[in-house]
Amino acid sequence: MLRRIISALLLLTLVCASAYAAPPALENGGIAIIENSGANRYKSIRLVPEIYNHANSDLSDLRLKDGQGGDVPYFINSGQQLEYDSPRQAYPMTLINSYTKDGSFYFDYKVSDIPDRDIAATSLELTTQNSGFAKNIELSGSYDNINWEFVQQDTLYSIGAATKLTIDFTQEQKYTHYRFKLANNLEKISFDSAVLIRSYVIQEKIYFVESMRPAFSVEEKDKLTYINIEGLKNLRLAEITIASASMFKRYVGTSFGMGKELYNLTFNDTSYTDTTISFERQISRDSNFSLMIDNGDDKPINISGLTVKYYADDLVFAGDDSEQYTLVFGADHTISAPVYDIERYKLEILSGDTGRLAIKEIRFNDKEEPPQDKFKMIFNIVVIVVAVVLGALILIKLRKKA
Repeated sequence: MLRRIISALLLLTLVCASAYAAPPALENGGIAIIENSGANRYKSIRLVPEIYNHANSDLSDLRLKDGQGGDVPYFINSGQQLEYDSPRQAYPMTLINSYTKDGSFYFDYKVSDIPDRDIAATSLELTTQNSGFAKNIELSGSYDNINWEFVQQDTLYSIGAATKLTIDFTQEQKYTHYRFKLANNLEKISFDSAVLIRSYVIQEKIYFVESMRPAFSVEEKDKLTYINIEGLKNLRLAEITIASASMFKRYVGTSFGMGKELYNLTFNDTSYTDTTISFERQISRDSNFSLMIDNGDDKPINISGLTVKYYADDLVFAGDDSEQYTLVFGADHTISAPVYDIERYKLEILSGDTGRLAIKEIRFNDKEEPPQDKFKMIFNIVVIVVAVVLGALILIKLRKKA
């Protein structure tokens, strides 16, 4: 019986010790309140630093809720896709030979003025006075008018208002000579001109870049100035600019192990200034991000402010008649990103207009951990009680033996 009591008391002590050593971590999370407005079918929300700071780094924990608390499918858009035509380059060609062989008709063309560089062409444009025809053409290319290589087959036609006199290459070609082969030419088709064209669509993505002026503190230590910046966790950084009226030329290092020499100099009424460090989308993983200025033997410079530019994202979704939406974030750091059908037709959605909704308010539901002093007091009380009970039991046992 005594052994059971002692075992129970020891178990109680271990439980209390475990609780004191590692109090359970409680959830931290936040919600963003978004007011609905506008007549656009699709809506977008620009995410702000407070959301990045508390959400998962990959934004997998974001959940959008409608007015009834139901999930709203969405996708993340990080920039605008632009398309525009490249400058058009034209290389006129000259007919150098035409003949008939084995029942087929041949037309050989050469670039009229061959430049001292490769001729990169994406299509070949023809003109003709003939009409009422449709011809299958086999196109070959050559660099020397001796060795010919097959390029591709195509169809040219001019039937009423329907005309196709351009051959679009399946891949960029660099030949200086081209040969057309027609299986028959009963219509006696001839071409007035042939021109190689280089033209293509340039695709460029413009990322969303936002600015902020974060809170920061300055610490001087061993000839170094540490600038501790708040609120950059999980941000994809573009650049940080230091504002200072001091005249200086100092090396500035970063938490990423990279650095740069910054300066703010004035000589003979001419200013030379570069106080910006670029980060190329590097992500800050810590709550406090630090810059380190090497002062050498000079006095620390006066830092009046910081400007941080970062890459932002839009959360895009199909709107409904809800008066407001709620974006939940930071509640679960183990959750996977949802997979919604809307992601499959994002390009079609982004090709149209979306209504921008503003974040009205952000609330945090931070649950503080119980203070260590309280656990310490409970632990001490349990230890004292266990010690007293064990002592009493030992005395009782000794008296019985006496």
